[in-house]
Amino acid sequence: MFIQRYYLDCLSHASYMVADEETHEAAIIDPQRDIDIYVKDAEEQGYKIRYAILTHFHADFVAGHIELRDRVGAEIVLGEVAEAEFPHISLKDGESLALGKIRLQGLSTPGHTPEGLTILAFDPKRGTDPVAAFTGDTLFVGDVGRPDLLASIGFTAEQLGAMLYDSLHEKLLALPDETLVYPAHGAGSMCGKSLGSEAFSTIGEQKKYNYALQPMSRDDFIALVTADQPEAPGYFVHDAILNRKERDSLDDRLQEVRKPLPLDDVLTLQKTGAQIVDTRDQVSFAGAHLKGAINIPVNGKYATWAGTLLNREAPIVVIADDEHLEESLMRLGRIGFDHVAGYLAEGLDSLQDHPELLQSVPRITAPAVPELAGSPWILDVRTEKEWNTSHLEGSHNIPLNQLTARLGEVPGDQKVVVHCQSGYRSSIAASILQKAGFDQLLDLVGGFKAWQQSKLPVVEDSPVG
Repeated sequence: MFIQRYYLDCLSHASYMVADEETHEAAIIDPQRDIDIYVKDAEEQGYKIRYAILTHFHADFVAGHIELRDRVGAEIVLGEVAEAEFPHISLKDGESLALGKIRLQGLSTPGHTPEGLTILAFDPKRGTDPVAAFTGDTLFVGDVGRPDLLASIGFTAEQLGAMLYDSLHEKLLALPDETLVYPAHGAGSMCGKSLGSEAFSTIGEQKKYNYALQPMSRDDFIALVTADQPEAPGYFVHDAILNRKERDSLDDRLQEVRKPLPLDDVLTLQKTGAQIVDTRDQVSFAGAHLKGAINIPVNGKYATWAGTLLNREAPIVVIADDEHLEESLMRLGRIGFDHVAGYLAEGLDSLQDHPELLQSVPRITAPAVPELAGSPWILDVRTEKEWNTSHLEGSHNIPLNQLTARLGEVPGDQKVVVHCQSGYRSSIAASILQKAGFDQLLDLVGGFKAWQQSKLPVVEDSPVG
């Protein structure tokens, strides 16, 4: 048996190729939407991709099952209760798919979503027990899938939590301790709250060390796994629904969005409600940018923040460095944001003769903040949990994902120093504020980390509320 793990840091997403090395038949489990990497590896090793398997309808990204079907003829495989617009194999609990002598058995494991499916991989050369369990978002390394996402319309968190408890205790924990665990996400994913960074684990290790698998009642388990979950971005429901639909492939969509737009066309689109997204790094954006542009740098959690902050209806125009243009477009496609009108031709160079269209964001170092005249209003755009742990004295916490709705809380008649943990989120926040008309902004270079490194005072362990 051949197993290859693929990992997308920007979405904390793991996908897998499983193949029979003798017959060269392969399956891709939970593929990302841009499938070139699977196709390339399969061609190089002489594998034929027969199946594209989804362990559930993912909410944080658009999966590549349609793309694998359209490009290489893979059959799409879903769990037994999954309903979708496209033809697919419904893999019932206990049923198997064959890859030569390798057997992939479906194990119904609802809880994170109602259609949750675990894939058990059996290799007759290694005995009768499963070699690996591809657990999707049911079981992670160090955590379990959250049951509270709105993606599962029609179910309460308590109902899904009860399903998850049963799936874990009656199905997964009954597997041999040596069974390898390959989850669909790692640390940083919003599909759980305490995911580990390890690539894989075993059932035995998870029994010992996973906080959610320790002995407890069903009610205690539900209370535990529904508490303190990170706030899910609004695009999660959009993507979960899109993963059920027959839709255009990413290849087709990228052909349409790779469209250079002259400056005049971009300005016209902007006036009619288009969203201008500048994906350059924070320093470049602060130095100069098109008025009204939102900065979401491609060098961080770009897709997650784009999905959180951008409208899913209004057209998007991208401004990017040449070397990051394709990535900027493709990563929007990964989360199903296909409503890109194009990109600004020649990037910021097209504005050289139009200084009236340019803005900048002043930046300030941590030691310079206490020296500012008057009393600047300190805006901390980190999460409430981060702020409660430690923050600048007198700062005001408005998490970045809430900023647009809470702009009225920010004073427009005094200096506003905005910061996050390291500077990525504050650049986004500054661009949102500037677009809204705030003109006395200062972005704290290096964020809260720089403040701490400068040995400046902080307030720690503030009680919630």
